[in-house]
Amino acid sequence: MRNQLKNIARSRGLENAILLSILLFLFNLIFPLHDSVVLAIINELLVFLSVFFLYHYLHQFLNAKVDSPLTLVLNAGILAALIFFIVSITNSILGSSDSSKGIGFFNSLFSVLLAFVFIGSIVYIFSTFRELFFLRQKKDLSTFYNTMLIFFALSFFSNILILFDSSFDYPKDAFYVVTIVLICLNSTRVSWIAFLTKKQKYYLLIISVILSTLFGINFATFIDNSIMRQIIYTFSPGLHTLMSLIMIYGTINFGIIFFTTLFHLPTAEAFDRKAEEVSSLMDLTNLITQVFDFKELAETITTITTRVCNSDSAWLVLKSDINIELSSVHNIGYVDADKITNNLLGSGENYDSIEIVQFDSILSNTNAGGQLFKSIAIAPLKVHKKINGYLFAARHRENNFDQDEKKTVQAFADYAAVALENAKLIEESIEKERLEKELDVARDIQKKILPSTVPTSNRLEISALFVPAFEVGGDYYDFFELSNDLLGFVVADVSGKGISSAFIMAEVKGIFESLSKIITNPKELLIKANDTLKRSLDKRNFVTAIYGIINKKNGTLNFARAGHTPILLCSGERIQSIQPPGIGLGLDYNPGFASSLKEMEIQLKNNDIIICYSDGIPEAKNHKEEDFGYDRLDNIVLNNREKSLDLISNEVMKELSLFSKNHSQHDDITLVLFKWNQNN
Repeated sequence: MRNQLKNIARSRGLENAILLSILLFLFNLIFPLHDSVVLAIINELLVFLSVFFLYHYLHQFLNAKVDSPLTLVLNAGILAALIFFIVSITNSILGSSDSSKGIGFFNSLFSVLLAFVFIGSIVYIFSTFRELFFLRQKKDLSTFYNTMLIFFALSFFSNILILFDSSFDYPKDAFYVVTIVLICLNSTRVSWIAFLTKKQKYYLLIISVILSTLFGINFATFIDNSIMRQIIYTFSPGLHTLMSLIMIYGTINFGIIFFTTLFHLPTAEAFDRKAEEVSSLMDLTNLITQVFDFKELAETITTITTRVCNSDSAWLVLKSDINIELSSVHNIGYVDADKITNNLLGSGENYDSIEIVQFDSILSNTNAGGQLFKSIAIAPLKVHKKINGYLFAARHRENNFDQDEKKTVQAFADYAAVALENAKLIEESIEKERLEKELDVARDIQKKILPSTVPTSNRLEISALFVPAFEVGGDYYDFFELSNDLLGFVVADVSGKGISSAFIMAEVKGIFESLSKIITNPKELLIKANDTLKRSLDKRNFVTAIYGIINKKNGTLNFARAGHTPILLCSGERIQSIQPPGIGLGLDYNPGFASSLKEMEIQLKNNDIIICYSDGIPEAKNHKEEDFGYDRLDNIVLNNREKSLDLISNEVMKELSLFSKNHSQHDDITLVLFKWNQNN
């Protein structure tokens, strides 16, 4: 929106300049002689307004488009050369003929067109002077420049006073002299020269000599009693004054630019190096935020270090607890860099800050064939007081690294350290994101595997509670309607966590669902399940499980246990742990697995409660790293045995939450309860 408003204002300024130029053009064609004071004043006003609006437009145009001072200087030089060419040709042609005598239509048209070319040229030149004046200035110098503009305008209009009295030329001379003084003062504002490169300063040195001479010649032409002076003065005395002042401005300005540039040459190389350092640091800053590959960053850092720090070679090494690894080299072979690095760091020496090593003292201790360095700067890659590597900058010549170069090498090393830390953080972030996605998949699998409801029966009350951990575990439970009277159930726990456990859990569900339809003996079912898992479980994984069958008609429970937590039986005011032998599925595929299993049968009495649970309950911890334990679980069940199973489950979860409120839950919590109601 702001740019649109600027463009609109700029276009209106151009429209005003064009409109006034057209009026000025027509006025001079109709009244070419300006033989009255009124016509002369009107002409001067039209010329001034045309110059003003054109200057206003060009100032905005140059401010928005041109960003190189040499471009401005060259543009001003081209227009000064154009003026010189036109003046020379015009004086040559008209000075040797009688065509300039008399006032005819074509002579008037030629004079007007010539004047318009000069107006456009000097206004553009003046606009470039303004841009150069304010370029790279830290202070507000608008007061100095505006004061000079006011005296330019006063010098322009002072010609009108002479129309009334030709002897009244004192004000014009006074304004003219003051304007020149202000031009001299403002021409010293050339701080932008310091920011040029050494090569640009040499170019500017040559150009400024040429332009200062060219503007001086043009000035001499305009004050000389030549044909061109007569044409311009006849068209507008104010324009003639303005042109002569701008030629003086160019002569003085470019003369000062020449000497200022000459004085800056001895420090040009140092400034170029500083500018390159700043530019390189900015590039590194952008790379750190945009490039996540530390190898690429390391190559950039070694390349920039060689270029900016006047070193012949550079390399970067990363340090771990056990070894030192070359990450990037520039202008040196990996073998040579490795030998020199081992020689300097092999004894376990740490460089906490940048150090300069004179290589002659240790040259006899290494065989770094082909690379003979006189001095090496070693800068640590330090983050949070931990050294993660070193940046080396080496020189063949004998001159040592100065303080600025040492600071630059250390700055690049600091950037490398930050980049390395960022790369590690990004890698950790990517890994964390990957794990979170895996956890989402695992939770989704777990949610779909577990039953959404529990079976209902007149004599058998059932309750199931499952609380997943943040890091998905492998808990699984399920129910199987084997017949009208028989209900199968399984409570299992897959070792490990995450998506791998979730996939194993899904496989276990499929195995138990399939086998429960064809095998009615819990022990035989677990044996067959173990044999089936042989083809898919690796040596790192196993599954603990309890599989049982409850007769809903007579209250008989038959079950077998494969390494799972024991079943609790709450009967009356007594609770007991029932733990038949058995090892986990996947731990042994030999006959020893079958022989380790034992199937048990329990005859349930009225209001007896069977509690199946995963190890997430007894192994839950508090802030003191104490386990919740089996006794607390027993007491909760005993104290609430008269309540419904859902209320008992809630009480267990309530006490468990209070116990471990200051400790995160690292394992799934599964609780499956059965209550036999014989009287129903």
